[in-house]
Amino acid sequence: MSQPTETTEPAPGLARRPVEIATALILIGLGALVLYDSYGRGAGWDGGPQNGFFPARIGWIFMAASLFILWSGFRRVGDEVFVTYAQLGQVGRVFGPLVVFVALVAPLGIYVASAIFIIAFMVIVGTSRWWSVLLTAVLVPIACFWIFELQFRVPLPKGPLEAALGY
Repeated sequence: MSQPTETTEPAPGLARRPVEIATALILIGLGALVLYDSYGRGAGWDGGPQNGFFPARIGWIFMAASLFILWSGFRRVGDEVFVTYAQLGQVGRVFGPLVVFVALVAPLGIYVASAIFIIAFMVIVGTSRWWSVLLTAVLVPIACFWIFELQFRVPLPKGPLEAALGY
């Protein structure tokens, strides 16, 4: 008597082919932007390389690689899953706080935005205790301020808090 075989269906998610095609199209757009800017600056050789000479060469290599990815994407057969929706959710849990961080750097400064990012990231992604979240959110920006602003004298974007403290 034969034993029944157990079939497991793959987890639902985004198929590899459309992801590769979409990625290739985005990269082609970026390559076109690089080429447009490079030729706008001058990509020739006039007694030496013009400003856009080397970026244009890199742009053409980038464009060729992107077109290869597009070609490969169209040739791909099958519907294998590139990323499951559960995995995409995990990416979103990381990407969300990162987008908020970038949006807050201009109005609040990099140090306050970093503290908010650390709190959000450690609460959403991690399972840390509240005191370690707050301690990390306070000490990391202070350490970065000390290193970059006071030791290396590299000015980073500041906000109202730093202005109130005289920086």
